[in-house]
Amino acid sequence: MLQRHGGVPLYLQLARNLQQRIDRGELSAGARLPAEAELAAQYAVNRLTVRQAVGELERAGSIEIRRGVGTFVRTPVPQISVDVDPRSQRVDIGPLQAPPPEPETARVERVVGTAPAVEGEEAARALGVAPGRLRRIDTLIEPESGPLAVSSYWVAEELVAGLLTAIEETANLAAALHRVLGSPVEYSWRAFSAIGADLTDAPLLGVPTGHPLLVREGVSCTTDGTPVYFVRRRIRGDALRFVLHYRD
Repeated sequence: MLQRHGGVPLYLQLARNLQQRIDRGELSAGARLPAEAELAAQYAVNRLTVRQAVGELERAGSIEIRRGVGTFVRTPVPQISVDVDPRSQRVDIGPLQAPPPEPETARVERVVGTAPAVEGEEAARALGVAPGRLRRIDTLIEPESGPLAVSSYWVAEELVAGLLTAIEETANLAAALHRVLGSPVEYSWRAFSAIGADLTDAPLLGVPTGHPLLVREGVSCTTDGTPVYFVRRRIRGDALRFVLHYRD
């Protein structure tokens, strides 16, 4: 469970383990975390280690501590939909065409990990496929100014090998998909929210745990509307902003 002789402190290992349980839904939104003594016994650590782990999760925005009541998994935030004129659709293919105005899309993107589609139920529903058909690719967007965003893409298993090769040349996963599929990839929908940097994203982005991140997630599709991938991008809140124009 926890590695006693590794280089990662026990409290960080415990915090990451609890975060994984939250991500998998074992500790659902609104659920109360086990008491400090119970977690200490379950993981065979002292209560100070548990306290430090819980503090990390609180700074990451994954839980909230209600003094005198208990510690609870944060509930999802309300969502507001914004309709976008389809004529304003920008093809999401990065540098294969004239660079779009958003600085985020003129990006240098590299793969930092691949994994089976764990915690991919939402992506599977959005893409209309079984979770077992998907694989997750994690990337870091790092232009000359420094680390900007961490992205997790859920794509069909059969596309992964070609994508990993193409992204080395394009430095942009959407552009790599264009190359693999032979056709452009467009936005289907995007949603925005905000979180604190967790124990995995913080070191990749060079920020402390709990640093504000803007989350942009959604589905991209082929020009005929066939879903291709689900993406969840965590962007440094101090490095980028999005502007919605409501008038011509």
